[in-house]
Amino acid sequence: MILSVLSSPALVSGLMVARAKNPVHSVLFPILVFRDTSSLLLLLGLDFSAMIFPVVHIGAIAVSFLFVVMMFHIQIAEIHEEVLRYLPVSGIIGLIFWWEMFFILDNETIPLLPTQRNTTSLRYTVYAVKVRSWTNLETLGNLLYTYYSVWFLVPSTIFKALSWGVSLLK
Repeated sequence: MILSVLSSPALVSGLMVARAKNPVHSVLFPILVFRDTSSLLLLLGLDFSAMIFPVVHIGAIAVSFLFVVMMFHIQIAEIHEEVLRYLPVSGIIGLIFWWEMFFILDNETIPLLPTQRNTTSLRYTVYAVKVRSWTNLETLGNLLYTYYSVWFLVPSTIFKALSWGVSLLK
């Protein structure tokens, strides 16, 4: 029952992909579908799939969004007028995000803030017990980002160059 209720925004967004008359909206609705599907996978305990699913698919949609935007021929004066019109709303949304981040994060997650810590217990940590208690996502992330980080840096540089090339082709 709960999963049926939580999957309804994904279904509605999926229907709106085909029903949207504006091509920009039809590109943005799949992002909502993948976000909702990712949250459902996270609720089911499939944490790695929930994290990799939006990264791959929303990245592909972002590239197609670049192509949709490139097809439009928008005058620069219209862009500046639209930006100024939505500036108060975007400022309020930005303040809400800042407020959430300021009050949700506690001192332990920000290492630059001074905190009281007991450093004597660090010498007596049994790391074998800690490694066994990691989840699949933590183990995979630790392995990939410590030993195989080059395999993330090289493709990200290539994708950045490709996205700049797509933008410059306009």
